[in-house]
Amino acid sequence: MSLRLSQRSQRKRIVIGLAIFLIVWWHLGSSSSSSSSPLFAGDVKFAASSFDWSQFTPFNPVLDIKPLPTTRPRSLPPVQADAALFKPSRVNDERRAAVRAVFDRSYQAYRSHAWLHDELTPVTGRGKDPFGGWAATLVDSLDSLWIMGFKDEFREAAAAVGRLDWANTEAGALNIFETTIRHLGGLLSAYDLSREPVLLAKAVELGEMLYVGFDTENRIPGFWLNFKDALQNLQWAGTNDPSACPASLSLEFTRLSQITGDPKYYDATDRVTRFLEKTQNKTLLPGIWPTTIDFRHETVYQNRFTLGALADSLYEYLPKMYALLGGVDKSYEDMYKAAADTIIEHMLFRAMIPDDGDKDAIYFTGDLLVKEDEVMRINESQHLTCFVGGMFGLGGKLFQLEKHSQIGERLARGCGWAYANMPTGIMPEIFNMVACESTEGPCPWDQDRWEDEVGAAQVPRGFKNARDPRYLLRPEAIESIFLSYRMTGNPEYREIAWDMFEAIIMATETKLAYSAFADVTVTGATKKLDSMESFWLAETLKYFYLIFSPPDVISLDDYVLNTEAHPLLRPKPFAG
Repeated sequence: MSLRLSQRSQRKRIVIGLAIFLIVWWHLGSSSSSSSSPLFAGDVKFAASSFDWSQFTPFNPVLDIKPLPTTRPRSLPPVQADAALFKPSRVNDERRAAVRAVFDRSYQAYRSHAWLHDELTPVTGRGKDPFGGWAATLVDSLDSLWIMGFKDEFREAAAAVGRLDWANTEAGALNIFETTIRHLGGLLSAYDLSREPVLLAKAVELGEMLYVGFDTENRIPGFWLNFKDALQNLQWAGTNDPSACPASLSLEFTRLSQITGDPKYYDATDRVTRFLEKTQNKTLLPGIWPTTIDFRHETVYQNRFTLGALADSLYEYLPKMYALLGGVDKSYEDMYKAAADTIIEHMLFRAMIPDDGDKDAIYFTGDLLVKEDEVMRINESQHLTCFVGGMFGLGGKLFQLEKHSQIGERLARGCGWAYANMPTGIMPEIFNMVACESTEGPCPWDQDRWEDEVGAAQVPRGFKNARDPRYLLRPEAIESIFLSYRMTGNPEYREIAWDMFEAIIMATETKLAYSAFADVTVTGATKKLDSMESFWLAETLKYFYLIFSPPDVISLDDYVLNTEAHPLLRPKPFAG
């Protein structure tokens, strides 16, 4: 991107830079949730980006910015299980150290072969830039470095991030969703943990750029922020955009407002929330929203529904926003409950598996197609939908819904089962299951039915097929296993996690790091896809590390994790 500023704008940029520092240092002095962690004074310096989006004059200005809620945060029910249930052990210490070593190996490979690029290609040892060339893996890894105790590496990474120039990119546009969850979420989380002011300064710069994407006629952003279009008033909300973007930018934008005191970021995403609230019961399946939405004309008449790709984090953010706002905005509770009711009625299914009994019943969620008032469930699940177990668990805890907690555990165990019962010990990207007639009651194994439905497919019993057999280093299964462990204290989840970890490392290891691979149904030498997305370090390995850590390491009662596993501080109820 080639952007130039006039001398007058250059002067304004300097003023804005100084203002950012005043905000940061004021916050450091006044925050009631400040950390005792030391700052790396003098080592991490801020270099302003060469284009200052805070000086952009919107073509569709906001005249009524909604302030952050001023109601006292509520004292919410605890999310984590009683501390007495978490037992330390030498075995878990060794397992945590093993995860840390894998993270270190992955990070050092990135540092040596792809520094400041978005991703490392873990087979060929090169850098690639699918996310604007703004060092996605580096930014995404900041909080993992801090949590795992790599403080020297954190200092070096923070110094590099302080010099990032958001205007220095060969891309003409950015993906608003991915940039928000990876870059903005990563910066805010690392700031919440370290209180390093330069990270907040960079987050504010990036927030200003992302905020420009909301400069459309109805203040709902499109999927892409095209820089030239933004400067020429050619931005529009999409007519068939994934529902997850723009409907799950709220955590990151709200946290930015909470830290800086500037409500405009919260206001921006709250407008999308009000659209969701207004349309929730106007879809073809009231309670949930279609996979894609016409945000430009604000209609929700599409007939496909999923909790997987394109829609997932929309639902995930409903209980998480409730927690981040301290429970003072009941609309998130209401939307979560309405969505969960529809999911339970139409999308949840029990898988028919060998030797299944009521005690071990496992759940998955499928996709839906609505035709002429007929709701057709497709018993196809995705690795991406494994987050749903954690979502139901969190909803069950926050809203004291025991049924949801039980469903969450069954969903998490379903994903654990799918891992354990593939030949490589890893679940496929997309797969179909043979479903029971009901989610409750007996569901005996029927070999003849299974054979009829599977046909010629070569898959383990219980599966119908592995439509997409890849493993992409995804985190969603271990995410729900981790959350279920922290919410119950049940040590069985740690054993499930360790089996998953060992299988993943065995199948993905390369000479340099770890790679996605082509087929989880084939044992032995599998084709590596030469891909190590930033979420491997930001999410997958972080969740594995946390499940073997003491419960006060990123307590779920202190933090809410965004969809990229970046912990953001939750507000505490005021004393008195």
